[in-house]
Amino acid sequence: MIKEYQTVTGISGPLIIAEKIEGAKFDEVVEIELADGGLRTGKVLEVENDKVLIQVFEGTDGLAIKSTKLRFTGRGLEAKLAPELLGRIFSGLGNPIDGAPQILPLKKSDINGAPINPCARDYPNDFIQTGISAIDGLNTLSRGQKLPIFSGSGLSHSRLAAQIARQASVLRGGDKFAVVFGAMGITFEEAEFFIGNFKKTGAIENAVLYLNLANDPAIERIATPRVALTAAEYLAFELGMHVLVILTDLTNYCEALREVSAARKEVPGRRGYPGYLYTDLSTLYERAGRIKGKAGSITLIPILTMPDDDKTHPIPDLTGYITEGQIILDRGLERKNIYPPIDPLPSLSRLRDKAIGEGKTREDHPSLANQLFACYAQGREVRELLVVLGEGALSDLDRLYLKFADNFEQKFLRQGEEENRTIEQTLDLGWELLSILPREELKRIKDEIYNKYAKAKN
Repeated sequence: MIKEYQTVTGISGPLIIAEKIEGAKFDEVVEIELADGGLRTGKVLEVENDKVLIQVFEGTDGLAIKSTKLRFTGRGLEAKLAPELLGRIFSGLGNPIDGAPQILPLKKSDINGAPINPCARDYPNDFIQTGISAIDGLNTLSRGQKLPIFSGSGLSHSRLAAQIARQASVLRGGDKFAVVFGAMGITFEEAEFFIGNFKKTGAIENAVLYLNLANDPAIERIATPRVALTAAEYLAFELGMHVLVILTDLTNYCEALREVSAARKEVPGRRGYPGYLYTDLSTLYERAGRIKGKAGSITLIPILTMPDDDKTHPIPDLTGYITEGQIILDRGLERKNIYPPIDPLPSLSRLRDKAIGEGKTREDHPSLANQLFACYAQGREVRELLVVLGEGALSDLDRLYLKFADNFEQKFLRQGEEENRTIEQTLDLGWELLSILPREELKRIKDEIYNKYAKAKN
């Protein structure tokens, strides 16, 4: 039963305070009617006796205390779900913005969802091929994993996100694959880039986009990732699809959280972010995974820009605690015009070893990846030594490691934006690069693996 009130007592930023409200519930959707008959949407943030604090998604501009009417709907914010989601573009709240009509929902689900019971979780151990060597070869993505991308302001994370969304596929039993793309606080130019990219390549047919623009209400940003994840849960666990969820930019989401927290006059935590930032982020990240007995899965790639390229900033810091690794974009590689500028050394995929090897990628993958890491790290050390001591201080072996590091960056890390490498091409390229170094330096590769693959490639 919908109850209507005209008892607003205060308006502050995106918040409305009302009193003499009966039976209001936390997160309940409120319809807000303006004096001219216009409607806005809000949700209940706090309830204390008969007083209610309401967060308005479209902002409070033009609202008047005396003339504003509130209607409490008795339900939470819901996402409309149907198979026809695929191929569509929606606003951050799930309203169509592609010129097509609203979908006819088969069901509606609360956007807050429910956490996956840890006992029901299945282990993420299936390889997802992104077509990008720096990820597939060294920091592999597994089906059901949470693997964030840490970027810096101005780096090419948008191009990388679009490329992953276009190219990602599950090699084993991945015939039903979909992408859910959620963007928060992006510019109109970025939105046009993503839409055009998806349409040009045909990837839109297996994708659903939720776009919250920079000029949209900041409050809407808090709902956008939850709407996207609710759609992903429907596609994965009810339609049995393998769903890749890409969320960009989580930093804008956290800024919106901070804005609302400040409006509520909450005691701030680190750098002004609310003290519950860790808990809030975990309610997003932990919705990814696999469930025993269900064919579908949700793999999550959240993208966040680190303020001042600071990995100790609260957003990347807390994200690292919740997720299973991170992919880090490097400004130095970007300056060298290397795309994608993924630095493999500080990057990490904690589930890599469970998703690669014989029967999943190739038997030489684990040892090859470890050897490439070790050789590139050694080459980077030689490069630093060169700066300090000069070229004359380098031994012949040092010069080989320096050559390896340069070739590794130019041939392995660098690839075209439209280049979709198979895992076999990535591994073969790795063996080609290792041929620069003598056999005695490749201590992480067993003789039988070396004899089978290195000689075949050289």
